[in-house]
Amino acid sequence: MSSYCYKTTAPAVLEAVRTWEVTRKSFDAQRQKMADVFGGPGSPMRSGNDNYVGGVKISASKDLDVHWCRPDDHGYRSLRTSAKIPKGTDKEARAELKTEHERLRALWAKHCPARISMDETWKEIGLDWGSIWLSGGVFFELDGTVYLHLGFQLSTDGDQVEGATEIMSSELEAARQAVLNQRKAA
Repeated sequence: MSSYCYKTTAPAVLEAVRTWEVTRKSFDAQRQKMADVFGGPGSPMRSGNDNYVGGVKISASKDLDVHWCRPDDHGYRSLRTSAKIPKGTDKEARAELKTEHERLRALWAKHCPARISMDETWKEIGLDWGSIWLSGGVFFELDGTVYLHLGFQLSTDGDQVEGATEIMSSELEAARQAVLNQRKAA
């Protein structure tokens, strides 16, 4: 599969990427704060260009199975749509379990961050999300420059991404390593 690398310092593209980073950091902070409510952080799930929370990392204890699905391969449990009440549970205990489940669902609705999508950011950068979906793409910023790693070549008239110039993959990789080192140091 082909790979194309670009960079740009166009203000509109830089603003789009910075706005996405603020949105993503806010989402991640909310996802982590779920631990204060449920005892474990929310899962960092992705689907296409979307980020969402699918569950929380809590105990695998069977005692929680009434309200939570069994843990996935990464130890995250999703909240059931309704309580899974064991057979033979008396009426009073059933009512209590249902009430507790509704309480958990209300907490989930209040504290689980809404799904976020990069689709609008790609559009603001100047690219169609369908092209990204079909061929792939990554963007990041380093010191006022936006780097793009795409699975397709930009048009030669340069009208897709303002100010984009093609670069060697080694330049993109050096910038990516610098960003990763900054994140580790933070």
